[in-house]
Amino acid sequence: MGSNRWLRNSLVYLLIIIGVIVIFYTLIPAFGTRNDLPLTEVVAKAQNHEVSEIIVEGDKLTVIPRVTGGTGGTQFTSRMNDQTDVMQLLADNDVETGPAGVQVTFKGSGGLGSFLGLLLNFLPLIFFGGLILFMMRQAQGSNNQTLSFGRSRARMMPFNRPTVTFSDVAGVDEAKAELEEVVDFLKYPERFLSLGARIPKGVLLVGQPGTGKTLLARAVAGEAGVPFFHISGSEFVEMFVGVGAARVRDLFDQAKRNAPCIVFVDEIDAVGRHRGAGLGGGHDEREQTLNQILVEMDGFETNTNIIVTAATNRPDILDPALLRPGRFDRRVVLDLPDVVGRQAILKVHSAGKPLAPEINLETLAKETPGFSGADLSNLINEAALLAARKNSKSIAMADFEEAVERVIAGPERKSRVINRREKEMTAYHEAGHALVAWVLPHADRVHKISIISRGNMGGHTTLLPEEDRYLWTKNQFLDMMAVTMGGRVAEEQIFDEVTTGASNDLERATKIALSMIKRYGMSEGLGPRTFGKREELVFLGREISEERDYGDKVAEEIDQEVKDLVKNAYVQACDILTSHKSKLVQIAEYLIEHEAVSGEELNRLFNADDTDGEPGTPAMPSTPPPYAPKPTPSPAPPPAAPQPAPTLSSQSDPEVGTGAAGTADD
Repeated sequence: MGSNRWLRNSLVYLLIIIGVIVIFYTLIPAFGTRNDLPLTEVVAKAQNHEVSEIIVEGDKLTVIPRVTGGTGGTQFTSRMNDQTDVMQLLADNDVETGPAGVQVTFKGSGGLGSFLGLLLNFLPLIFFGGLILFMMRQAQGSNNQTLSFGRSRARMMPFNRPTVTFSDVAGVDEAKAELEEVVDFLKYPERFLSLGARIPKGVLLVGQPGTGKTLLARAVAGEAGVPFFHISGSEFVEMFVGVGAARVRDLFDQAKRNAPCIVFVDEIDAVGRHRGAGLGGGHDEREQTLNQILVEMDGFETNTNIIVTAATNRPDILDPALLRPGRFDRRVVLDLPDVVGRQAILKVHSAGKPLAPEINLETLAKETPGFSGADLSNLINEAALLAARKNSKSIAMADFEEAVERVIAGPERKSRVINRREKEMTAYHEAGHALVAWVLPHADRVHKISIISRGNMGGHTTLLPEEDRYLWTKNQFLDMMAVTMGGRVAEEQIFDEVTTGASNDLERATKIALSMIKRYGMSEGLGPRTFGKREELVFLGREISEERDYGDKVAEEIDQEVKDLVKNAYVQACDILTSHKSKLVQIAEYLIEHEAVSGEELNRLFNADDTDGEPGTPAMPSTPPPYAPKPTPSPAPPPAAPQPAPTLSSQSDPEVGTGAAGTADD
């Protein structure tokens, strides 16, 4: 197709060049007749017997000189009026014609010659008309679409070349099962119509970014073997009024001509926002586009076999009319994958790649809680790039470990030079986090400790849960706050100084305490209730303020509760680090020497004898204690989604003031 377009464009340009040349010769006749002689001179040469033949062709005379002395002159041309009679002119000037004199030959001036002459006269007009027509057609077919901006920009994938099937999608088994029915609707519609079942008009794919909404829609098209129209929601709306509605009409007209088919609208929230949410009044182009989508979806006939699929990560802002039965009949939710799903996704993306024998995808899946399908795909690619950078023949487990840290915290800042004291502070800070997390029964397992700079973090301690978590308990929140305080407490006990490295830890501890009291009703003094209503920005959907539904006295009590929670976490961290100060020094010295520790070496370091503890203090446990929840009121669950691995940062840049870290609560 590209070669045909190139040939067509080349032919057009060639015709333009030829037209310019012809116009040049036509508009500048002197250039083509610079050897013409006056007619009187032709008659004079004929009288002097210097002419042997005159060829008359319309108003043009071609004069052939007579051969004298074995040589002849150069022929030349002349012009005459249409009323001039060459024979009479020669006779009036006593020039003998015929075999004994000047031979006069007449060539027909009609037919093709006359037509070409007429064509030459109208050639400029024809040329400029064709040029204007060419420009108009180019404008209609180009990406600018100057004269055809009402046409849909949807791209159709042919059904005979499927690129993605359900075998390429992993980790979303429930969503695949839901969409298998959609495939059956498209393949065998008579099975459902015979029972009086109505084919669903639309399927809405809802999920966080990177969970595979677009990939799943393409897999449905590949499995069903039908044409697949793909368009983004933002491609409907332009600066011209009415363009969005016109493109919607054109899109559905194309779909009806290619039925059965699938129409996929990615990021439908670009045009499907709740109507009336705009500010300023006037004509809202987005609302007109949404109205046309509503009409087209509800105007389908029962035998059209067209299914509209759409994807969004903001279902809360969609217009209710778009979500009612009869339009988007089915909503498919794609959650972040669990440990089994992550292992399946890693298996799909690592297929065909040379993996080292020690690679264990199950272990890698446990080390990546909270990762989406896109994150895992990027993880595999990062590991392959790291292996290629070292000229390795296969991807090793160390490459995956490094890739996980690069995805979470960024690449190593090898060029960053820190002095000895800052390195020691960072080591004790991270050792404080890790030691408190190891002792507390409800904290997550310590996976790795590092004082290597990444991003804005001078070091980090990675905690991994034993299994995917969808609910948080009060005891887990309390232990998490104590872990975040471990770095600050270690700095004070060892150096009798506080640094800016704990700023992010303090922020996270305060946020956890506020969430416990105001959102989850975990306050003993204020009781099981929530405080404040969150308000969101209309266009961004982000929380910008809080509507207070409580008085100043309650606000003071909330402040006091938050203060008590953070203080208790601080005291708990102090008690643990004071009781195991020698272990803290041991871990920190190891970090100063080796900069990072994980795996078996980390377990050996924690399980070493701790005989320097104060009398009467609890001994260092050989393994983390099992989870034993205390009897507490059942808390309100936070959003049901696997949480990413908590990453406690430290020693952020002084000019930044806060370090980057993964979230461990909301």
